[in-house]
Amino acid sequence: MILKRLYELPAFVVSRKIKEQEVTAEEYISIIIERIKHIDLRINSFISHNFENAITKSRAIDKKIKEGTNTGLLAGIPVGIKDNISVQGLKNTCASRMLAEYVSPYNATVVSRIEEQDGIVIGKLNMDEFGMGTTSEYSAFGPVRNPWNLEYVAGGSSGGSAAAVASLQIPLSLGSDTGGSIRCPSSFCSVVGIKPTYGSVSRNGLISYSNSLEQIGPIARTIYDLVPLLNSISGFDPKDNTTINRKSEYQTNNVDNILKKRYKIGVLNELIDESESEVAKNTRKKVKELENYGCEIEDARISLSHYALASYYVIATAEASSNLSRYDNLRYGYEGSPEGYEWNSYFAESRSRFGDEVKLRILLGSYVLSAGYFGKYYAKAQKLRSKIRKEFDNLFNKCDILLLPTMPVLPFKIGEKSSQPIEHYNLDVYTILANLAGIPAISIPGGLSEKGFPIGVQLLANGFNEQKLIDVAVLLENVVGFKTWIPKI
Repeated sequence: MILKRLYELPAFVVSRKIKEQEVTAEEYISIIIERIKHIDLRINSFISHNFENAITKSRAIDKKIKEGTNTGLLAGIPVGIKDNISVQGLKNTCASRMLAEYVSPYNATVVSRIEEQDGIVIGKLNMDEFGMGTTSEYSAFGPVRNPWNLEYVAGGSSGGSAAAVASLQIPLSLGSDTGGSIRCPSSFCSVVGIKPTYGSVSRNGLISYSNSLEQIGPIARTIYDLVPLLNSISGFDPKDNTTINRKSEYQTNNVDNILKKRYKIGVLNELIDESESEVAKNTRKKVKELENYGCEIEDARISLSHYALASYYVIATAEASSNLSRYDNLRYGYEGSPEGYEWNSYFAESRSRFGDEVKLRILLGSYVLSAGYFGKYYAKAQKLRSKIRKEFDNLFNKCDILLLPTMPVLPFKIGEKSSQPIEHYNLDVYTILANLAGIPAISIPGGLSEKGFPIGVQLLANGFNEQKLIDVAVLLENVVGFKTWIPKI
């Protein structure tokens, strides 16, 4: 093994080598740091780094191993954290000028759990401002570029989290998913990303966009790397009263054991047909592969899917307008003095630091919550959300898994859709379904287009059935070997 090529290996392989003292954690982290310094100038996936502390942590892990002390699931493995998840002592900007100087005084629960498992926080990752976007173009720190083609978007809002993993800068990252923000960039960058069941992972320390929709989840190059990180962050948290008091230990079962379960796969053919031709063709190829494995394939349909997008954006923007009302530069914000201002002008000056996309969503949310419109929009959207949840309940009585594309389109050029907000929002049409229903969903690499752009396939399961998603992901990964698909940077 050539030491400098360690960054190409899966995290679970490197962690085993560290525990067996074939390589030290410090050596590995040093290689990762050099890789980030070399590559990220072109990708722009990091907002801030934690290099010095990472070296210190790696030395402590090496000491534990030499002394024979037990180490955790993530021993010596660097993890990047989306910049809306709190890490003590690091800036937590949400990719916004509003919080450009804000330093978190505490760790999010998921960060503490990563460190308890001897994972190493390597830095904070770029994103759409406050998680509002599908391309990672709406960042005060510049757009994230797709490692497969630097002129194209990486997807969003967790674009930095996906691009950093795809470009082999880091093996693992955390993102947050309000309407597809983990799965969209995972599809566009050809990595694995999961949105867990709502309530299965603590959101304590996540700067909120839409409380009832968002969930923190992991991103990795392979399902075998994703599962240890998912196990590390899952479980009840007394600091988050939306978490459920249950703990699951997910496994990457072998193919023979998975096949014994004879999973029933419901294929959302109507949505596949509405995708771009190469996306549809590739998705049907995944269906055929599962059929060849012996999975039972059934046609499935969500009759309310065409109304889901409107419901999602009413609910998400309403909650965003409420959550972001606290940013007035009196309680949170940037360095500045209110001297010489009266209240209205100071408030207007402070709020002007939001980017245009954030302002637009605040305005939309304020409108649907305003007197005379609450019942017309917000209450109606919540009723539709309940009906969609019931549709999923009925489908999961017949099927174990639902399959559809992650995104209806291939990655597109930076700036191509930024001036077309409606077309931009329509990109979320397949991913928002899982958020509205609160169910788990995973995006896995499905192939490459004729021009070499990644295509993702999405799997949905009923609440707290992440193991089913993992099992089917193992089947597909063993067919295509997508962990070997690496962009040339």
